[in-house]
Amino acid sequence: MDLLVNLYSRKLDALRERAEQVEATIRVALPPEQHIIKDWVRTHFSEYWVSEVSAAMAHQPPGCLIAVVDGQLVGFACHDATARGFFGPTGVSEDQRGKGIGLALFYHSLVAMKAQGYAYAIIGSAGPVDFYVKAVGAMPIPGDKEDIYQGLLRVKPPSGEGQ
Repeated sequence: MDLLVNLYSRKLDALRERAEQVEATIRVALPPEQHIIKDWVRTHFSEYWVSEVSAAMAHQPPGCLIAVVDGQLVGFACHDATARGFFGPTGVSEDQRGKGIGLALFYHSLVAMKAQGYAYAIIGSAGPVDFYVKAVGAMPIPGDKEDIYQGLLRVKPPSGEGQ
């Protein structure tokens, strides 16, 4: 399900207050870090998300933010990767979940999108729908089970594997 976020909502103020409490440093990724971020995303998430990081990093300024704790990458968030105005993908390492890092990455990404002139952000194929609804009042976009990822090529295991 795709969700729509109003970047002029007052709910962003409340989200900012929560994001400021997070102990991670949230910042725009630098191009020389791209290989480190891609390797980390590949290890913790998926090759599909590595491709989206590549697309987000191709923008100026980059559309990829990172979360750093004690000099270590612990999370990332992209925008304008698969399509303009889209937030995601985003992820936090398992050992850092529940500390508000994902929320802070989300907030800072929305602020970056607003600064670039967007009035709304789209969260494509949102995973934790309730999280986004509670965080900023994201609203479902009516659809007929059709989205931008419809027809996405998928890697299939080699035929005859294990025979």
